[in-house]
Amino acid sequence: MSKDWSDMVDTPAQASQPWTVRAPGGARNESVRRHNLSTVLSAVHYGREVSRANLTRDTGLNRSTIGAMVAILEEAGLVTTDEPHPERSVGRPSPVIRPSNAVRALAINPDIDAVRVAVVGLGGEVLAEASAPFASVPSPADAAQAAARLAASLVGEEASGLVGAGVAVPGLVDFDGGTVVNAPHLGWRDEAIAQPWSELLGMPVHVGNDANVALLAEVHFGAARGSRDVLYLNGSTSGIGGAALVGGRLMTGARGHGGEFGHMVVRGVSDQCDCGRIGCLETQVNVRRLAGLTGAARAAETARQAEVLGGGIANVMSAFNPELVVVGGFLAEILEQHADAVHGAVEEQTLPPLAADVSITRAALGDAILALGAAELAFGPLLADPVPARV
Repeated sequence: MSKDWSDMVDTPAQASQPWTVRAPGGARNESVRRHNLSTVLSAVHYGREVSRANLTRDTGLNRSTIGAMVAILEEAGLVTTDEPHPERSVGRPSPVIRPSNAVRALAINPDIDAVRVAVVGLGGEVLAEASAPFASVPSPADAAQAAARLAASLVGEEASGLVGAGVAVPGLVDFDGGTVVNAPHLGWRDEAIAQPWSELLGMPVHVGNDANVALLAEVHFGAARGSRDVLYLNGSTSGIGGAALVGGRLMTGARGHGGEFGHMVVRGVSDQCDCGRIGCLETQVNVRRLAGLTGAARAAETARQAEVLGGGIANVMSAFNPELVVVGGFLAEILEQHADAVHGAVEEQTLPPLAADVSITRAALGDAILALGAAELAFGPLLADPVPARV
């Protein structure tokens, strides 16, 4: 994953603005063509079903350019053109452009208890998925072997159209897009996984932090569509992950390690975290604390975690002043069951007026969130340059 991609939530075409600067005539024309192709394919990918008229409106390109770009993308097998639904049309019907789900990516999520693999079509449709459980925490090699077996079972003989694989890891990933610097729950440290996994799978592999890719999935396809200042917190068996979108840019930090909200220290807590530090938020808001609890005991523990979660959200809200907070995984269940406790803690502990008009909602993509987010890693190069330069 390149720094350009990870910094931006805007489409790849928007992230590459120097395309017209001081280019000679022929090179400039080719750069414009590639930029326009990227713009149109990205709009179709994120829109999933877009009329040609809406493409003209949304991209700012004229009708003839849209027609030319769609023709090139269709010839390349990246989009299809269909007649509009008569009952949905007002005035002169406009052809509908759809992404071709024959163009696919693998999405892989290794965790402490299982590895999950999905096949995702262009346009963000999960076409197939499977998982393999682990009896103990897997090594990178174990996870790769299991992922390769699952991929083979899902894809079979239909490997054509696969553009690559995206791997969403619960840990810190370096800006080189291939090295897991520290995944505390997995015990992976300084593991360069992109190259060996690529050799095993037979395709390019791109690696990203699971919370970062989940946030981008929600921004493109889910609860945060249209938002530019968003906080995301997710709870899983690997603890709490987090990510922040600030002014439309993913906040990554100097080396891509920003957003580790689960490792904020909670006042008055002495429990040791898997990261080796004392009192991290995820030691207190933790799905393992709910294991085996039923009835009143489970309700009481969930309520306690809701208050602590609200305090954690208040801390990051004071730092980032978002318009929206999205929570996923078991944190979404806590919010649903104890919304008043979460909101009460946020209002009490956030510096006024930073909590005003901020919506706190659950992620909309459910179990598909990491599959869609990891697939975006693999689709990124294609969206940035859909059709190679003409020779």
